[in-house]
Amino acid sequence: MNDPKYNRLPHAGDVEIENGTEAFYLSPKPLPTGVAAFTGQRMHREVNDVFLDFAHGVSGLEFAVRASIGSNAFLIILFFLVSGVAAWGRRHKEYFLEGWWVFFTTWPIWMVIGCFILISLYFLYQGIHQITSIPPVRFNRQRREVAYVRKKGEPALIVPWEEVIACVTAGTVVNQYAVMNNYSLMIGLRDSRSGDVVWLTLNVGHLSLAVSEWEALRVYMEEGPLALPTPLLIDEEFQEGTVAYFHMCRGVYREMHSWPVYAFGFLTIQFCSGWTLPCRFSEWVYTRPKAAFPDAIREWSKPLPAEQHAKPSAELLQQSAELRQALSKGQSLFDYYKVKFSEPEIAAGTESP
Repeated sequence: MNDPKYNRLPHAGDVEIENGTEAFYLSPKPLPTGVAAFTGQRMHREVNDVFLDFAHGVSGLEFAVRASIGSNAFLIILFFLVSGVAAWGRRHKEYFLEGWWVFFTTWPIWMVIGCFILISLYFLYQGIHQITSIPPVRFNRQRREVAYVRKKGEPALIVPWEEVIACVTAGTVVNQYAVMNNYSLMIGLRDSRSGDVVWLTLNVGHLSLAVSEWEALRVYMEEGPLALPTPLLIDEEFQEGTVAYFHMCRGVYREMHSWPVYAFGFLTIQFCSGWTLPCRFSEWVYTRPKAAFPDAIREWSKPLPAEQHAKPSAELLQQSAELRQALSKGQSLFDYYKVKFSEPEIAAGTESP
């Protein structure tokens, strides 16, 4: 998980635990998951019978902007309070307000705060630059390949569909609303020449949603665009990261908590982190023109005659049939792999005297 290289490619059913985060691999091979395909964010930029473009929506950038504003606001508020306490401690030597003003206008402190602001703006700029300068990941179902442009001017990384690494992870994270469990879908594209793995991470609200997001990509590649689910939120206005979504969360928080908790637990925190400004800014960035694919990928994306369409491997078909049979008998995806991986140990135990 997150390793830049793999000595051995993981496979569906592998489990890893690293730094308190547990990862469960869904691919390679991209086998059925047994859950309904679902996509809750604006991740599918363009979809047709040849390819699907997959990229981050507004929610990730909205959180980055909110975290940047909130961290700098925290520093300024902390300095304001500390300088007030220091001035109060010196009130026997000079007037409180006069002493506070001296502390509050100390230029070295503001230089330090200014450096923190510049650093956060730099990292924010890098994130925005990556969103606008790098094309999305393109899934080509006719060729059964996935293309990713790592940097402008570099050749695209093209990975066979059946070698794409996918895992769902569970851990804990602090986001713009609370400290809560964190679930994500991670898609890894491995360069067969160098062994390096490029990761694309999508944070979601529940483990089942991470599996469903992957299943949406899988059914597209295996069955076509008609197999994709209809978005739950038809109106994109209410997608996560938008202004409408922010006010919807505010209404839910107000209904579920008392006024003091709502005032200090939501209003104060969100006001100090920009209120709806991060939402508006991220939506503006989302609507900006994005980087175009290089000519080689545009040529690679052209439709192929039916007889030239790539076919799934015999191994994938066999394993998919076995998994579907197990799911039809009521087994879950996790139970299936637990039984499957324990079978060799059971067999070895029965053969020993």
